[in-house]
Amino acid sequence: MNQERIEKSVTRIFKSVFPDSTNHYDTLFGGTAMYLMDEVAFMTATRFSRKRVVTVSSDRIDFNMPIPAGTIIELVGKVVHVGNTSMKVLVEIFIEEMYSDIREKAITGTFTFVAIDEHKKPIKVI
Repeated sequence: MNQERIEKSVTRIFKSVFPDSTNHYDTLFGGTAMYLMDEVAFMTATRFSRKRVVTVSSDRIDFNMPIPAGTIIELVGKVVHVGNTSMKVLVEIFIEEMYSDIREKAITGTFTFVAIDEHKKPIKVI
């Protein structure tokens, strides 16, 4: 793997957790977290390969702690494995309290993408 290329493709996105994206416990919906993670993973894979990519699996998502309304989250995507036509992207979500320096990792997931051509056939990543 090209370490410089991996570092250049690390993708970071910040979001505020507002009540419209929370459940009856006032924490971020799990489905919303997964949606955001897949979006960041897609951007990361695209930035790494500069090819069309599609999600083929979410290998594992660990919800380690709830994400409360009124916090800021940072999603960080990084390519962790490159195959012939596929890439694995690790996405971590960190919680930051708005009015303190507290920052904790809340969710971790791995997503697999395949690079495709204009006919939707797999092609080499690099």
